[in-house]
Amino acid sequence: MKNTPKAKVEITVDVVVFTIKDGELCVLLGKRINEPFLGRWSLPGGFLWEGETTMEAAKRILKTKTRLSEMYLEQLYTFDQPDRDPRGQIITVSYFALVPIELVKEGKGDEYESELFPVIKIPSLAFDHEKIVKYAAKRVRSKLEYTNVAYSLVPSKFTLTELQKIYEIILGSKQDKRNFRRKYANMGLLEKTEAVSSGKHRPAALYRFKKRQPIEFLEKAF
Repeated sequence: MKNTPKAKVEITVDVVVFTIKDGELCVLLGKRINEPFLGRWSLPGGFLWEGETTMEAAKRILKTKTRLSEMYLEQLYTFDQPDRDPRGQIITVSYFALVPIELVKEGKGDEYESELFPVIKIPSLAFDHEKIVKYAAKRVRSKLEYTNVAYSLVPSKFTLTELQKIYEIILGSKQDKRNFRRKYANMGLLEKTEAVSSGKHRPAALYRFKKRQPIEFLEKAF
């Protein structure tokens, strides 16, 4: 049997950062400052360092490139198409992060210019990053149906209307108000605070999640 040469493979980590802005699910992108794809929008990412796990790399990349350190972070998928990177055979381990809008910083950082784009209106991206974004958006929709990860997209205190809006935006369907509130009441995930909302509209009670930790439901909830 003829021997085949071993592949010389490098590993990168890319992170899809999602948030809700102006009533849309948005992704945080940055402009590349190096070739290949100089000046093109891409996901925050970088090469895996020696002795580092991919989760550690994802957290490092987010901290240095997006100034984010607190978020829901989950491994998404490994993209290993041999020709996905013009520099050679480079596979990427992708992650997705969910962050409330008030923590997201757009604009020029120390080494990164970032901007939020609606997922349905993303520009042409470098590498296979458009494919990664679409796959991540699909995963987030599934997570919302079977887990409580919506806690990662709302502030510490929120109205039930704000929480319901998160589901409607990501799932792409209107939620019945009474049914939505009944489901959350039955799950026992929330507690009412003494605070109320402020603004033009009638003050509404503010709630918070009892635990801001991932919980999986036994069956599809939404």
